Amino acid sequence: MATYANLPAPSPEQGLNRYLQEIRKFPMLEPEEEYMLAKRWAEDGDVDAAHKMVTSHLRLAAKIAMGYRGYGLPQAEVISEANVGLMQAVKKFDPEKGFRLATYAMWWIRASIQEYVLRSWSMVKLGTTSAQKKLFFNLRKAKSRIGALEDGDLRPEHVAKIAQDLSVTEDEVISMNRRLSGGDASLNATISQDGEGAAQWQDWLEDEDADQAGDYEERDELEGRRALLMEAMDVLNEREKDILMQRRLEDQPVTLEELSGQYDVSRERIRQIEVRAFEKLQKRMKELAREKGMLSGA
Repeated sequence: MATYANLPAPSPEQGLNRYLQEIRKFPMLEPEEEYMLAKRWAEDGDVDAAHKMVTSHLRLAAKIAMGYRGYGLPQAEVISEANVGLMQAVKKFDPEKGFRLATYAMWWIRASIQEYVLRSWSMVKLGTTSAQKKLFFNLRKAKSRIGALEDGDLRPEHVAKIAQDLSVTEDEVISMNRRLSGGDASLNATISQDGEGAAQWQDWLEDEDADQAGDYEERDELEGRRALLMEAMDVLNEREKDILMQRRLEDQPVTLEELSGQYDVSRERIRQIEVRAFEKLQKRMKELAREKGMLSGA
């Protein structure tokens, strides 16, 4: 996307403090403004519109990137990868699907970061199974849930709990914890000192816009799944989509009898179309989830 060259770029020379100051200058978008910009980009290839959508979400990309600190990788590079994922999301975003860009972009951002992390770590170290990759990206979260925040080796009961929750062996939990422990940077760490007091990482990452910078892990899980569902719907033809929506996505599902009358076919034929459409939708959702990194655990 042509907008990349015009973006502020984090770098060791510049310092993340300055970068985070720069991206806070870009205003957040109201829903209607975001919709119109997305339409201009999708229909007319308006690069300025795409640029506004990207820059308004740079804080979101940085916020997500900070969740991957501690893997021994330069934070500036992780943020840059997050921005690449953001631009891919803008490129593919369809405003007619009914959800916000931030909800859609979060999956692309995480997928881009995870691909970078996995490229940077030896797969001999990580292992090659999906369960081991899931452990790699979810160990810190699992430790936090059970209160195992101390440095060093985990207690046996914590090891057993994490191994059970993430479907890996206890030896894998111990080994991964030893590789990853000791590198996390606190969001409360001081990054600058000025006349008004010390600034912290979290001060720059805070976003007052509840729609775009809330806790996406918790608050937008349902909307994220809805976004995935609506995107996967493209695999269905119009008849399949209509029948599936009326049968499975309505508050009061339409009966087979009613649909057989609408389409002038037998009830059994409607049932067959519904089952086939549902199978196609499930398959496409799994494919999209893999593409966006949702099945490898983020």
